[in-house]
Amino acid sequence: MRVFTPVEIAQHAANKYLGVLVAAKYARALNEFPGGSGSRDKKLTTRSLEDLSKGDIDYRVVPRRRSAE
Repeated sequence: MRVFTPVEIAQHAANKYLGVLVAAKYARALNEFPGGSGSRDKKLTTRSLEDLSKGDIDYRVVPRRRSAE
């Protein structure tokens, strides 16, 4: 199993925390595909972290709207 360092993840995200959140959401999206995600030789989280560290995941941060009080 490959170990991903925080520096490696932060290179393609704004910081390591955002990188982990993006990878987790990407893994959930891969899990929702009908028929599985293709090859089952790797866990989805490992696959998503690999894709993020390669720079294959495009994402954008949407600011949270405040509720009107």
